[in-house]
Amino acid sequence: MVGTHLLLELTRSHDRIRAIYRPMSDTRHVLDVFGLYLKDPGIQYRKIEWFAADITDIDSLFEALEGVECVYHAAANVSFRPGDSRELMYNNVSGTANLVNTCLEKPVRKLCFVSSTAALGSAPPGEEITENLPWSHSRTRSLYSISKFSSEMEIWRGMAEGLNAVIVNPSVIIGPGNWDRSSCYLFSAVWAGMKFYTEGITGFVDVRDVVKAMTRLMEGDYQNERFTVSSENLSYRQVLEMIALELGKKPPRFHATPFLTSLTWRGDWLLSALSGKRRFITRDAARSGRTRSLFSNRKIKETLGMEFIPIARSIRETAGMFLKTLPSVTPR
Repeated sequence: MVGTHLLLELTRSHDRIRAIYRPMSDTRHVLDVFGLYLKDPGIQYRKIEWFAADITDIDSLFEALEGVECVYHAAANVSFRPGDSRELMYNNVSGTANLVNTCLEKPVRKLCFVSSTAALGSAPPGEEITENLPWSHSRTRSLYSISKFSSEMEIWRGMAEGLNAVIVNPSVIIGPGNWDRSSCYLFSAVWAGMKFYTEGITGFVDVRDVVKAMTRLMEGDYQNERFTVSSENLSYRQVLEMIALELGKKPPRFHATPFLTSLTWRGDWLLSALSGKRRFITRDAARSGRTRSLFSNRKIKETLGMEFIPIARSIRETAGMFLKTLPSVTPR
């Protein structure tokens, strides 16, 4: 979702953009998303030079970055399934290390890395999390959180070796994309009749604001810093109710208590063990759904003077795009 919207923004202001893709990827999805915003998406889509490469293959990166001045790194696996731990660390951490090393070798003028609020430190209950809080390893940290923090360490290592870079830490991102993946799935789940909600609280941000922060940080004289990119702190219940309202669906009615979510992820583990199917909900995902985290956006607002899109508007516009693409939506 971030990469597609970044390409949309870059094609508005640049004539030459190179985007890497893996051979098994379908780049037509980018054209579909462009079509949600543009009457003639092909005009901007044709500005993209597609280059087959993989961040886990450093030789392909050396070819892909030939003649490139600025690099945006938004490639990462997002998973809370324990069985994905090896792939998660390999792609997110080793892939980032490969890209950092390639940027240092070329050399690239500037790099923007898309991290996550999952890589930020923790604050006492009721206090906002800022960029300066120390990160600590604990049992409550998800594998995804560990992978993003470790990826950031590769970026900081690159900075120490002379790389000019900035890091953005978005919260939960709202926007159109693959409706069966990541935060986009919230819309599919509500459309399918989602019945349960949790009382967890986290930050939410429009994908267009994430891209705006990235491009402005790259264009300005900012380096060797990280910025939390988050619009509002809301409960999952509030967000699900707003989505349901915009989709004309009934909002989730039942509170998924800690006891109930504990039973659910354990039952899902047993079902997966017996059937061999991938897990739908894990302990990390269940814990994330009831965690109450507040994120401060003070630094990015003071640095760039940013005004964020209200989440209610973001949800309304994203829901409209969801309804437009409904024939292609196949929620689980």
